[in-house]
Amino acid sequence: MKRILCKCLAAFSLSLPLLTHAADTIVVGQAIDLSGPNADLGRDYVAGIKTYFDVLNTKGGINGRHIQYLVRDDRGQADLAVKAVAELVDQAHVAYLFGGIGDDVTRAVLNSADFKRSGLTLYAPLAGADYQKDARILFWRPSYQQEIRHIFSHFDKLGIKDIGVVYQESAATADAYQRLLDQMKESGIKLSGTVHLSKDAKQISKETAALAAAKPGFVIMVADTVSAGVFLKEFRKLAPQTFVAGSSLTNLTTLRQLAGGKAVEWTVFSQVVPNPGIGSSSIQLEHLNMMRKYRDEPVSAMTLEGFAAAKTWIRLLQPGKRVAGQPEYVIPGGGFDIGGYMMGESAGSNHLSNYVDIALFNKASGLTY
Repeated sequence: MKRILCKCLAAFSLSLPLLTHAADTIVVGQAIDLSGPNADLGRDYVAGIKTYFDVLNTKGGINGRHIQYLVRDDRGQADLAVKAVAELVDQAHVAYLFGGIGDDVTRAVLNSADFKRSGLTLYAPLAGADYQKDARILFWRPSYQQEIRHIFSHFDKLGIKDIGVVYQESAATADAYQRLLDQMKESGIKLSGTVHLSKDAKQISKETAALAAAKPGFVIMVADTVSAGVFLKEFRKLAPQTFVAGSSLTNLTTLRQLAGGKAVEWTVFSQVVPNPGIGSSSIQLEHLNMMRKYRDEPVSAMTLEGFAAAKTWIRLLQPGKRVAGQPEYVIPGGGFDIGGYMMGESAGSNHLSNYVDIALFNKASGLTY
């Protein structure tokens, strides 16, 4: 059922006719991967955002104005993201714009002529590189550096001071890799070896064998999910019980499919939201209840992140109708609570949340927090 619904969502987002928007409608647009390499992440993120907007519209919207949420599939490709954003801005006349997945897509949108001309701010992309503070971007999630720092802190408590690095050189991973090197230097971490994920299969195999022989305390992957899965499958033949760590933007469904169930044991991932499957805070409970009410698919970290990002978005809006030249968002001084979690506490930061946790990929294909 979920797969059928996701396919329908992707098709709908591409074929949706441009509407004449009523004065009592707030139009929100988003270009995101719904059918490409990170489609599972994108569809879940959209499901969480849409669920919160459905809740809000059922209650009458924002001061009587309902939210119209337009989603376009960019397939995870920068050029398609730029094209989709241009359509949302120039033809759909969106008043607000949520971001997509990955730093290559995010940078392409920020640098596009249509986006620059729009005067909009790109809100809550699933990316984490460091951007200039004057860039028109506002993140909901923490940065790569915060995630990497938390992973290092976790293993430091176990007394581990040597690591292996798996790196796929690309525009999407360059910032994360630099943040990793900076954190290693800051933490006094010893490098046991590096695997460069290139097109040379023999070289990858040789470097993987050398890394396994070095017996690092843990291995951290800076790579897209497909390349990480290929590495993990090979590495586990040689080092079945070495911890391997990844970021919150790893597509766990795809990783397991590529590497196999045994290979993903002893893997851990940073997470930027609390456990989505329990109701230990009010936003977790609200997310669980509303997903059951409005969706027929399981909850995930991404549905919770989308739900939380949408709820935060509402709190940042200017009161009343925005006038020309007025900024879209105002972050309350000292931050604000969204149901057990504080947002916007770091003054001057373009990352609203500082929350990072770590979870173990378990045998049941889920995460143990």
